[in-house]
Amino acid sequence: MSRLNLKSLRLSERDLDFLVESVSPEVTDKPRLKQIIREDEDFRNTFISDEKVFRRLMDNEELFLKISPPLFFEILLRKAANDLEGVGYTVERTSTMRIPIFDTKDVVELLTNESLLGYLADMLSSFTKIESYAISFRVKKGIWKRVRFNNLDILSLMNCCEAVEGEYRLGFYKRIADMCLFILGIFPDYAERDYRYPFSGQVRPQIRGKLRISPEDYEKEGRRFYKLAAEHQSAKELDLSEVFWALHGNFQKAKKPLNFIAEHYVQYKRHKFFG
Repeated sequence: MSRLNLKSLRLSERDLDFLVESVSPEVTDKPRLKQIIREDEDFRNTFISDEKVFRRLMDNEELFLKISPPLFFEILLRKAANDLEGVGYTVERTSTMRIPIFDTKDVVELLTNESLLGYLADMLSSFTKIESYAISFRVKKGIWKRVRFNNLDILSLMNCCEAVEGEYRLGFYKRIADMCLFILGIFPDYAERDYRYPFSGQVRPQIRGKLRISPEDYEKEGRRFYKLAAEHQSAKELDLSEVFWALHGNFQKAKKPLNFIAEHYVQYKRHKFFG
């Protein structure tokens, strides 16, 4: 299942080289500068937020393959937070219109939570590839069932979540909630198009074996599963309860920076970055 810690946000040597070369290529003592970035969190975050880092990333698409995905998305999230401050409003989409919502102050404030911003960067990076799994569970005494699924199949994840014992459910809770936020944040057009016909607005018919979920239900399920994740004992042990509660209570706001990234930075490249 998806990772349950944020160790992936630690900068690799290649990440540090990219940052230093982008912001301070003239520095002679690069090892010392990289050490400061590693050890001083505020300095690190300011460095990553530098406009030169974002610009170099946008000018060279191949850099996505050379730095870690969590750093890539952290750069985009920090840029989104900065740009949203100057926009004044975000946009809510329905099947027929775009509605301006004057909530950027609240959205930007949400991203000042470094743990939450780091979680979102890690979450986005987890969708850059599709992973398949197989689990076995006991149906009744002497009878076991083996189920295969991938981590982008929300229906299978929900079914598996019900099948496993409670102590093992956190990974499923997290992934289902993350998927709902990811789809509404990065692919909101898919969520709408998959549920309704684009011109008539009528709901598409259900197909056996395929779960059609409305955008409203994606939000409802996302909030519900973040709440379940927050209440799980393992979340407390992993120091993730507060992040899960924040996403449960601010699901609408949390999708806004992802919408902004999808529309302004990676609009025509989304399928390149995500599996």
